[in-house]
Amino acid sequence: MLTVDAESAGQRLDNYLIRLLKGVPKTHVYRVIRSGEVRVNKGRAGADTRVAEGDLIRVPPMRLASPSTAPPAPAREFPVLLEDDHLLAISKPAGVAVHGGSGVSFGVIEQLRQSRPEARFLELVHRLDKETSGVLLLAKKRSALTALQDQFRDRNTGKVYAALVFGAWPAKLKVIDQPLHKTLDAAGERHVRVVSPAHEDGRRSITLVKVARSFAGLTLLDVTLKTGRTHQIRVHLATNGHPIVGDPKYGDFARNKAFSKGRSFPRMFLHARELAFDHPATGERILLHAPLPAECQALCETLPLP
Repeated sequence: MLTVDAESAGQRLDNYLIRLLKGVPKTHVYRVIRSGEVRVNKGRAGADTRVAEGDLIRVPPMRLASPSTAPPAPAREFPVLLEDDHLLAISKPAGVAVHGGSGVSFGVIEQLRQSRPEARFLELVHRLDKETSGVLLLAKKRSALTALQDQFRDRNTGKVYAALVFGAWPAKLKVIDQPLHKTLDAAGERHVRVVSPAHEDGRRSITLVKVARSFAGLTLLDVTLKTGRTHQIRVHLATNGHPIVGDPKYGDFARNKAFSKGRSFPRMFLHARELAFDHPATGERILLHAPLPAECQALCETLPLP
């Protein structure tokens, strides 16, 4: 039985357990959380549950990883958008997970920790899908992590994405207000779908959409998140008939295959281009921009106009 101390309060359950259970494979930590074997104050909890001081956490017996099968993550730095004593903002490339687990040996956070062995504290403030590029925020102090995560939870941040979708987006469709429901399959894979407002497990999800540029058979969108659900943009756009180009999960397989012929664009066109938040120490409103990746810019330059 583990008891959460004041220093750990506010952390996600998965990060709390991974930090304490040294030598336990991350995939195993996620597996026991999903299966319900981990209990917080005698109740089931998800990986994203925030722990509080005094919480009692029961964990099942854990097996340790063999040192020979768990090589350290390679040290790597990423383009820095902003850094001070409290936070670090980087531009994450597509194809890199933000953290290890669920079949991924390591991600951005593990690589940064390897490249910054002197860092006493470094934690992810939020997540981006592995296939998504753009602004990613990390905290360098516990106080900054708590303050920033509170802003994300209370929707005091501003998040704008660039998404290239198939088809001509209807200019009048500016607000998508459709509940989402997330499930896990037997392998622990997440699946999200739009459900009826009457669905008991549906969570209200709001996405704002604006046409940035039109091409022949394609539309570049500016997408603003008013809620931050898992895979929200990808599911909302696909459900409304305009899947994101290159989306391997919610996209149109046939369209993706046809689009890739003669082109070198091996990724999903979804980019977190803007993030606004209040600085955790000064309260100043910060607005960060991550330039559109070179491969996305190059693709747009080759697309025919309508």
